[in-house]
Amino acid sequence: MRDLIVHWLTEVTAPYWQSSLSIDQFVTAMQETIHMVFFAMLFGGIWGFIQAIILLVTRPNGILQNKVIYHVLNPIVNALRSLPFIILLIAVIPLTKVIVGTSIGTWAAIVPLTIYVGPYIGRLIETSLLEVNEGIIESAQAMGASPWQIIFKFIIPEARSSLILNLTTATISLIGATAMAGAVGAGGIGDLAISYGYQRFDTSVVILTVIVLLILVQLVQSLGDWLSKLR
Repeated sequence: MRDLIVHWLTEVTAPYWQSSLSIDQFVTAMQETIHMVFFAMLFGGIWGFIQAIILLVTRPNGILQNKVIYHVLNPIVNALRSLPFIILLIAVIPLTKVIVGTSIGTWAAIVPLTIYVGPYIGRLIETSLLEVNEGIIESAQAMGASPWQIIFKFIIPEARSSLILNLTTATISLIGATAMAGAVGAGGIGDLAISYGYQRFDTSVVILTVIVLLILVQLVQSLGDWLSKLR
């Protein structure tokens, strides 16, 4: 399938393609970007969901209020979110080497990307869940629902549209972060922009990567908007 795509793109763009970058390298970079976004969103989403639920239920006046857990976890999340991604990328290199055995490549980039996007997703999910009308929670409690039933059968279904839109926002932010990860040899579209566009002064590659990222972001946003409207 990949070879067919590369062949088709090569045939279509051959008359117009004026760059040292090959179509095969471009397709590989796209695969690497999608690979990083998918797995970072998967791991970051799991982290963020757990974080959001804990903060939701343990916050003051929460259904399982616990001041110790809330006031310990909350500042940790704030601290992680305050770090610029490029600094976080460098700071966690020792941890990345321990987990994946290297600090270069797409799998190595997934570690800092997950650490970056996990707390961010958690805050977005928490915000969506807090938007649910308190009357729904009170009605669930009046019916004798357990805390887990309140969360999974009342709060989350009610916040569905907001959750999808916020996860869409997180995905778009993550796409931008994968481009920055190219600065340390993570691969993907960002690596092309730096290695071929910036370092080799190939303006066409820079323009191409910008256009591809814009299209990718637009596709993700359109999909998120469509899913949020489904019932």
